[in-house]
Amino acid sequence: MQQTTDPVTREIIKNALMSTADTMALTVVRTARSAVIKHAMDFSTALFNAEGLQVAQGLTIAAHLGSMAPALQGVMNAFGDDVKPGDIFANNDPYEGGSHLPDIFLFKPIFAFDTLVGWSCCIGHQTDIGGRIPGGNASDNTELYQEGLLLPPLKLYEEGVLNQAVWRILEKNVRVPEKVIGDVQALLAAVRFGERDMLRLVEDYGLEDMKSYMTDIVDTTEALARAEIRGLPQGEWEFTDYIDNDGIDMRPIAIKAKVKIDGDTVRVDFDGTSPQAKGSINPNIWYTKSCVYAAMKCLIDPSIQANSGFFRAFDIQAPEGCFVNPQHPAPVAARGLSGFRICQAILGAMAQAMPGQVPGMWGGGEVGLSFGGYDKNRKGWVYLEFQNDGPRGGGPWMDGADGAACAVNNLANTPIESIEADQPLLIERFSFVPDTGGAGQYRGGLAMTRDFRILAEESLFQLRTDRHDFLPWGVEGGKPGTPTRNYVNPGTENEVELPGKHLTSLKKDDVYRLIQAGAGGYGDPLERNLDAIVDDVLEDKLTVAHVREEYGVVIDPDSLELDMTATNQLQAKMRRERENGG
Repeated sequence: MQQTTDPVTREIIKNALMSTADTMALTVVRTARSAVIKHAMDFSTALFNAEGLQVAQGLTIAAHLGSMAPALQGVMNAFGDDVKPGDIFANNDPYEGGSHLPDIFLFKPIFAFDTLVGWSCCIGHQTDIGGRIPGGNASDNTELYQEGLLLPPLKLYEEGVLNQAVWRILEKNVRVPEKVIGDVQALLAAVRFGERDMLRLVEDYGLEDMKSYMTDIVDTTEALARAEIRGLPQGEWEFTDYIDNDGIDMRPIAIKAKVKIDGDTVRVDFDGTSPQAKGSINPNIWYTKSCVYAAMKCLIDPSIQANSGFFRAFDIQAPEGCFVNPQHPAPVAARGLSGFRICQAILGAMAQAMPGQVPGMWGGGEVGLSFGGYDKNRKGWVYLEFQNDGPRGGGPWMDGADGAACAVNNLANTPIESIEADQPLLIERFSFVPDTGGAGQYRGGLAMTRDFRILAEESLFQLRTDRHDFLPWGVEGGKPGTPTRNYVNPGTENEVELPGKHLTSLKKDDVYRLIQAGAGGYGDPLERNLDAIVDDVLEDKLTVAHVREEYGVVIDPDSLELDMTATNQLQAKMRRERENGG
């Protein structure tokens, strides 16, 4: 008998599933061991129907939107009908649907009355996954096999029984097994929680109705997404953004995105993108698609759910062997910054399609750091950090937020106390950097800086940054942000400026300083509100010299009072020079 659905019940079930995905995320935060998952929150949760369609995702990382369904498909392809109650599957293989090796996906099939009704999923970025460099995120690997432990789709639990061999292999192949095993246990707790809550919904609504409503949720999302897309400007726009280099080949990497809004479909073609890189910053095709979804999700009705119905409204093409669709065994461990650049290429195209609605580009959020070594008892330690806490680009209605993660990321900064308690590191500085936000009617957010002092006798240090050469761009006349900078022992006779992607050893009392890229501005700087400029100077966000040069605003350096007459004269002069091409 064909099942029927009604919109009220559909909304109740949809919200219940989304609440479950969110509570799964809270379970991870409360039980995880590592800073990268517990504090930075580099993980995501989701629920799927029996056919592998994503029905709900937790409020976690937007760039994971489309990355979980391919990893589940890899599991389903590998095991077919060999799926039983009590099974829990793991997968981190980037060429069987995974993302990159540090991201371990766990999937638990959910059975009701001996019938598969759905799947619960959790993905978590592990502090270490083995390989040649602590943290598993080095930019200079040249093939997948250098990057760490590869887990093809496998059963971590079979009918409720732990696969001890896999567990021991994982434990023995990572430098900090207590953190990795602890984090995997947190993911396990989350997928079991998802199973429990979905089964409660089955009890309330019945098995067949529950299956029908999950299908209806996905179909309704598709209909809403396509209706929203039909309301967007129709046409085709191109934008190319660049990665400085991959740390091995120093030539820039172009990501060229052609976005076509065609009726109710978004067509994205990456033809013209650079070939796959030699180093580890390649994003695999699944992550590329996920980043396209995340970028476009920022531009439509936020109430439209992120599930497989949303994904159906996209047609994404990328030539095999290009940078955003690398072929096996291309390394992909450090692909995080490339995902940001994919999003920014999409948003650059959409800034042309939707003038006045896209902000300047964020800065700073593509930093990956790892420190690692051994204590006097030969016990390993690893600290992994993604400096993803901003800044955001300016506009269209307000300044870019200082120190807030970009919308496609949604990670948090790691508290200093956590860093210092668990690792031989001392944080000596953590602050905003004045004058780093791109000038505009609405300025870009300020860069942040952090100093790490090494307390261990020696640490292997891996650095992955970008935006040294190609700055976060501004829009509608806003100016670009400022570049990323990396130093060892700044302000001393031994000061060294590091390249953006680097691997080196640091000794006790060495200091590493990160200065993030500042974000791009929005709109004509000469149209910026004068009170806002004075406030920025009073708050030490902008200096007197900077506002004079960038905004034509004259402030007395002693009294910090605005000189209105001098400001009017200087801004009039700057406008005349602009009109004359000066």
